[in-house]
Amino acid sequence: MTMPGMPTAIQSLIQRVMRPMSRDKADTLLLLCACTLVLTPHAGDLPWWTTSACVSLLLWRGWITFRGNRMPPRWVLLPMSVMAMAGVYWTYKTFFGREAGVAMLVMLLAFKLLEMHAKRDLFVVVFLSFFLILTNFFNSQTIGTAVMMIAAVIMILTAQLSFQYTGAAPPLRRRLALGSLIFTLAVPLTLVLFILFPRIQGPLWGLPGDAQTGRSGLSDSMAPGNIASLALSGDIAFRVKFIGPVPPRSKLYWRGPVLGNYDGRTWTPLQARINLNRQTVIRPRGVPTGYQVTLEPSGRRWLFALEMPQIAPRITDNPSRITSDLQIVTRQPINQRVRYDAASYIDFDLQPNESPDVLRSWLQLPPGYNPNTLAFAARLRSRYSNQMEMVNAVLKFFRDEKFSYTLEPPPLGQHAVDEFLFSTRAGFCEHYSSAFVVLMRALGIPARVVTGYQGGEINAVDGFMTIRQSDAHAWAEIWLENRGWLRIDPTAAIAPNRIEKNLTTVIPPTLLGGLVTLGSGQNTWLAQLQTLRQNWDAVNNAWNQWVLDYTPDKQKSFIRSLGFDNADWSTLTALMFGLGTLVMAIVAVPLIKNRPQIDPVEALYRILCRQMERRGCPRAIYEGPRAYRARLTAMNSPLEPDKRIAVARFLELYETIRYSNPDAGGARSRLPSATAISQLKSLLSECR
Repeated sequence: MTMPGMPTAIQSLIQRVMRPMSRDKADTLLLLCACTLVLTPHAGDLPWWTTSACVSLLLWRGWITFRGNRMPPRWVLLPMSVMAMAGVYWTYKTFFGREAGVAMLVMLLAFKLLEMHAKRDLFVVVFLSFFLILTNFFNSQTIGTAVMMIAAVIMILTAQLSFQYTGAAPPLRRRLALGSLIFTLAVPLTLVLFILFPRIQGPLWGLPGDAQTGRSGLSDSMAPGNIASLALSGDIAFRVKFIGPVPPRSKLYWRGPVLGNYDGRTWTPLQARINLNRQTVIRPRGVPTGYQVTLEPSGRRWLFALEMPQIAPRITDNPSRITSDLQIVTRQPINQRVRYDAASYIDFDLQPNESPDVLRSWLQLPPGYNPNTLAFAARLRSRYSNQMEMVNAVLKFFRDEKFSYTLEPPPLGQHAVDEFLFSTRAGFCEHYSSAFVVLMRALGIPARVVTGYQGGEINAVDGFMTIRQSDAHAWAEIWLENRGWLRIDPTAAIAPNRIEKNLTTVIPPTLLGGLVTLGSGQNTWLAQLQTLRQNWDAVNNAWNQWVLDYTPDKQKSFIRSLGFDNADWSTLTALMFGLGTLVMAIVAVPLIKNRPQIDPVEALYRILCRQMERRGCPRAIYEGPRAYRARLTAMNSPLEPDKRIAVARFLELYETIRYSNPDAGGARSRLPSATAISQLKSLLSECR
């Protein structure tokens, strides 16, 4: 279809596109689509030049296929491939390791598509594609990645099937259905192997060299704006499953890093802790609350638990301990998802008999900073003699003055606490906890900043509590005589809804980078969105709990639940082979029973054709049995005279059986089927 006045080149291109495509072109373009589906997830994890090179090579191969041009010669491809390998080395400074290896495989697949000349090259492309499908799980193991890789496998299988048809190929829909069927038939055995294959400790896809990868979350320091930036993130920090009743939200303080060293702007852990391994004294009240935590990878060494943990949680191959300031730290960074059981007292007295040497380390302030804050503390000391009265006075100051809770406070200068308390009076939780601790120390009360998470959201679908990065929080601890360390959250004096409910009750959520603020008018829409998110979170949590976190301990527990007391590798191997054989039989038996039955007469004819082909007399595709018999029995035939006679009789009988009209009283109707087959077998033996 063309239009008057359209340039000739464009008309030619449209006609070429509308022209029916040849079989080879269609199969090659299908293979290119499958390879594109395999390579696309790698685009975000490879260097920009690698992605650009792959896109260019794929487009080049598609243009060659579409136009029917010749493939580029090797003297063109060889320098390009050498340059690509040099680029990999220049980027990673090595040819070894996960990232460099994946980059080389990606480039190898792209270049191999430009060097396909035989069916062997097709198999190389298919095998490379399957291997690169596996490497996608190095970077992401989400449900979305799994679904995309399943689609890639089906596409690769469909492309491989398309190249196997020697005659007319079925429509693409039927080939896709057959590829999907092949994949589906492999699923039962895959599930058996997943459940019963002896598992090892550690991540299935991780490598030792990948430990120190950057991840978002709390850090071991706090400055104005640090936690406010996390409040914008909806990423999940950890999930919790409570064994009994869920504690009130005001008690949900998930303790993390404890900070005591202040340089005038940034809080960091104390450089030296006094008697770090001394026994921590906790006087609990009531019974502990039990729960299980599923912690996402953070790259850090701390675990999170409700204040206060009863004992340090147990993690396989990564022991943990509780420090003197009640942090739970592990020996190795948390670079994979971990699950641990914990029990905490939510009512307690903490270290009421702390030594004076330890308390002095929680009183230090940098000299030369925040003179107005120090003067304010001096006025409070002159007015109050009781420590608790001083604390209440500071909290009353926060409540009565015009302080505001915001994610976008004004920037602060050298005397940050002075400017916050007496000038800007706008900040997030880190501003309030920092200023409060500075005031307490100026009043002579030992104090420290505690960071972690506060609150959490119960998912009504699966009952798990989800704690997100947006729940990151900072509060204070002060030490009072005969009471020990006491949690004081100055944020509750400014924005009590932040503690009792959640952050969105204080700071409305926004869309489009803050251009749209969601207020109360969108409550119905927000509720629907919240329901959808909870359902998706429940699905993701089930994926994490039962697929990604299927650890050796879970595997052993599952085997024991089946009635096997011994869950060692020999039991697992025996069960795997036994159940695998059973599953393969269940899948294979219907296929064998329903396979097309081969006509025994036709099978004998094919055997004869193969015998004649070995003797140098292959049958042409267009030859029928009569023409083939005439050629085999001709004077110039290489067959011996007795063989010619046997072949002639065989083909004559075959033609009679196959093509005679049974209703005309011919030989086929007079000759029983079993007798015909017997005679054909006898003649076939004479033809050897």
